[in-house]
Amino acid sequence: MTVQTVGYASYSQPLEISGDIHARLNVDLSFRVSGQIVERTADVGTHVKPGDVLAKLDDAEQQTNLRAAQASRDAAQALLVEAEATYQRQRQLLDQGFTTRSRFDQVEQQWLTAKNTLTSAESALENARDELSYTELRAPSAGIITARNVEVGQVVQAAQAAFSLAEDGGRDVVLDVQETLVNHGPPGTPVTLKLLSDPSVEASGRVREVSPVVDARTGTVRVKVEIIDPPPQMALGAVATAAVHLPVNDVVVLPWSSLTSDRGHPAVWRVAPDSKTVSLAPVEVLAYERERLILRSGLDEGATIVVKGGHMLHEGQVVDILNEQPAGGEGK
Repeated sequence: MTVQTVGYASYSQPLEISGDIHARLNVDLSFRVSGQIVERTADVGTHVKPGDVLAKLDDAEQQTNLRAAQASRDAAQALLVEAEATYQRQRQLLDQGFTTRSRFDQVEQQWLTAKNTLTSAESALENARDELSYTELRAPSAGIITARNVEVGQVVQAAQAAFSLAEDGGRDVVLDVQETLVNHGPPGTPVTLKLLSDPSVEASGRVREVSPVVDARTGTVRVKVEIIDPPPQMALGAVATAAVHLPVNDVVVLPWSSLTSDRGHPAVWRVAPDSKTVSLAPVEVLAYERERLILRSGLDEGATIVVKGGHMLHEGQVVDILNEQPAGGEGK
């Protein structure tokens, strides 16, 4: 049998995952009225500034409505001027006793009605102006157009997504992480990011958001890592690797060949120092790496563990030690 003496050492579990770079805020832009597109000035990849016109609708109907609203407002203003003049005359006549109270009340009511009519007409005119402005789709903020769903000549409905805008500012690396690893990277965990196509491009990050839902198809959880001061090379859509800085643990490193099972749970064969008999020792595995195991607990410092030939053993068997490896085992 080949054995190894247990020795604990400091270990930080490596965790490196790749993901795509996304904008912090992605906005779907749409017209607020229906109509036919007569002009489109933005395409995928276009960088826009706040207020830039992305597309226009045929505004003939809105122009007609605006002219009608202006005419109604002008007519309401004329009626108010006439009603107010009549009201002022009747008030003077009432003070002099040359008209009746009922006639004055009637004229006053006509004046108040004319004021309300003008207010309503001005509101309708403002609505018509808004409707006309809605025929132009403008960028609400600076960013890059990432999707275009419309073309000139197409008839679109109100609220139909026309463009997608990735706003300038924050950038995230979006990762799909195995559910079992989520506890190692709660929000705020520091992360080192490198561009997959050019590892020399590096940036710091931190876990910003962890989805509470597990993807039923892949069994993964979506994690968003905020890029702190992203370099220009980390553009939207690029692939970056994220190395998570996990806590340092005191662990035992053993070769793969030492692992066995005790009623479905991981275990290793432990050799009694005096009798040289073997017994199963349940262990807690922190990580499985290439050609070696990382054990969190279950073994005492200085214990002797079988690392080769364990498949031929049974409980209480006396063994002969042919070779002893240094702490750390194969593959360290």
